[in-house]
Amino acid sequence: MSTPYPFTALVGQEDLRLALLLNAVSPAVGGVLVRGEKGTAKSTAVRALSALMPEVDVVSGCRFSCDPASPDPGCPDGPHETGASGSRPARMVELPVGASEDRLVGALDIERALAEGVKAFEPGLLADAHRSILYVDEVNLLHDHLVDLLLDAAAMGASYVEREGVSVRHASKFLLVGTMNPEEGELRPQLLDRFGLTVEVAASREPDQRVEVVRRRLAYDDDPAGFAGRWADEESAVRARIVAARDLLPEVRLGDGALRQIAATCAAFEVDGMRADIVMARTATALAAWAGRTDVLAEDVRQAALLALPHRRRRAPFDAPGLDEDKLDETLEEFGGQDGDEGDRDEGGDDDPDPDPDGGPDGGPGGQPEPDDPPRGDGESAAQPESGEDRQGGEPQPSGGGGGGEQTPARAAEPFRTKVLSVPGLGEGAAGRRSRARTEHGRTIGARRPRGALTKLHLAATVQAAAPHQRARGRSGPGLVVRRDDLRQASHEGREGNLVLFVVDASGSMAARQRMSAVKGAVLSLLLDAYQRRDKVGMVTFRGSAADVALPPTSSVDAAAVRLESLPTGGRTPLAAGLLKAHEVLRVERLRDPARRALVVVVTDGRATGGPEPVALASRAARLFGADGVASVVVDCESGPVRLGLAGQLAGELGGTAVTLDELRADSIAGLVKDVRSSGQNSGQSSRRAA
Repeated sequence: MSTPYPFTALVGQEDLRLALLLNAVSPAVGGVLVRGEKGTAKSTAVRALSALMPEVDVVSGCRFSCDPASPDPGCPDGPHETGASGSRPARMVELPVGASEDRLVGALDIERALAEGVKAFEPGLLADAHRSILYVDEVNLLHDHLVDLLLDAAAMGASYVEREGVSVRHASKFLLVGTMNPEEGELRPQLLDRFGLTVEVAASREPDQRVEVVRRRLAYDDDPAGFAGRWADEESAVRARIVAARDLLPEVRLGDGALRQIAATCAAFEVDGMRADIVMARTATALAAWAGRTDVLAEDVRQAALLALPHRRRRAPFDAPGLDEDKLDETLEEFGGQDGDEGDRDEGGDDDPDPDPDGGPDGGPGGQPEPDDPPRGDGESAAQPESGEDRQGGEPQPSGGGGGGEQTPARAAEPFRTKVLSVPGLGEGAAGRRSRARTEHGRTIGARRPRGALTKLHLAATVQAAAPHQRARGRSGPGLVVRRDDLRQASHEGREGNLVLFVVDASGSMAARQRMSAVKGAVLSLLLDAYQRRDKVGMVTFRGSAADVALPPTSSVDAAAVRLESLPTGGRTPLAAGLLKAHEVLRVERLRDPARRALVVVVTDGRATGGPEPVALASRAARLFGADGVASVVVDCESGPVRLGLAGQLAGELGGTAVTLDELRADSIAGLVKDVRSSGQNSGQSSRRAA
């Protein structure tokens, strides 16, 4: 077994270390969610904590780690005899992102349960993690139904396995630690709320501290055992302090003054529900025990708020989590002091309970706008001038043959609520909340022979398959004689997440500020809908002489919103380049995630300029999407009293539908995208009938 990196050798990351230690003192705090960029010692810190946890007394031979002093009366391995006990080190059980439901909660032998009435149960990771640490790296990438099971077990202290009327329950109390990189997607708010504490981690920008990180990491890699030996005394001291704080915890007094501060703070920051109040109370109590005190002070309440509230505060979509510390101090001062809780509060909010504050390891090229660019049609350039005052009353734009450079990025208009955007048909993509799909969960629509391990039994189909063979199998008693070939897997229909790929025209013809602001507002609204429905999103922009992948397909809708807000405009309109780049993005993404279906949203006025034969090349590029059957919609950004209908022509070549910028409302764009594939299929059928 490899030697873990010493916890006390970590450089910096005081909030992370404190949050982990508080959960070691009081597991009732509810675990830690660690958010931060890659390479910031998130995983190293969690693995190091397991070496500090005290040994666990267990019933000998029990697969569920029952406590000899109070064994679980419902333990599947019970009832337990008195006196048969031993001890083992605390475990750190890792839940892989790709784990199955059976691997997490355990599995029943359905064949034996039907034929013999025996509860043959194979424990899962939740049983292994009982009275230890359960670590989920990249928890934001875990399937939603697994996160639900995990957090339900953490809240109830038990795991339940239910299969067709046969159930098993066992105790499962663990210290839950999850890590995530927000760039790869966020957790849903209701799941964030189930983590007791959260901390943000980032690499230090201090050269001396970074030097120390590298020095310690190299020393550890050269001689792990020797490096750990040099920190053995510090590790023993922290381990002893955890034990002492656990013993002191029942004696800590949480006075009415501290409770009033906790309640006032949660109300001031408008957190939903009462879980935040309870977590803050438990965290403040653990902070006092860690500091060796029996009274909770205002400084404990303040530190508890900084750890327990940032991920719970009510915030607008795409806002970064955080806490206004000035507002926090004002609230604590207003409601403090009735139990002697005011004290000499440190303005930094941390009385430095960590024993080793110095420790922690590794932790387009702009073109020129073209006021006289020819449109995609022939001989109609004079009908739609793009210079001077915008047709919708926007700010004056550069005019004349010389033109101007890039425009200052316009701010997005206020987002609005959209209807459901869905891709017609039945997919088999990742679990989500958008389009219909065959999934592991949802309503039962049929049965099939299992491919691999049986996970969801279709009881009626199994009995129907076994019934004709009972006499041939020599059935003589009341039990049903079941063979493996009789088992049937239930097929379910649920919802999947899609890839929503935005192709945004950022050329000079789109640079009118009011128009671009409305376009960004509409795209932001669709991004919000994608966030709620667990989609992946991507963004391709085209301007000047080329197209760029502004955002590769990702689950981080927040990142897409940031890129959209700072999107510059100006230059010519290489429409073909934008479409070809989007087609290439989809091709690569199909290789990575072949089951996820795509929806392409093209935001443009339909103009194509620059390069040889721009109109013909754009038409050929558009027809690639129609040939692949990709769902698409064109947001027509053309303005003015005279409209050329170029975006409509583009939509026809894509096999999709167009909506004008004036019609860009919640009921119009969402309803349009929902039926875009159907309209494309209908037009194709009409063409075949006409032929």
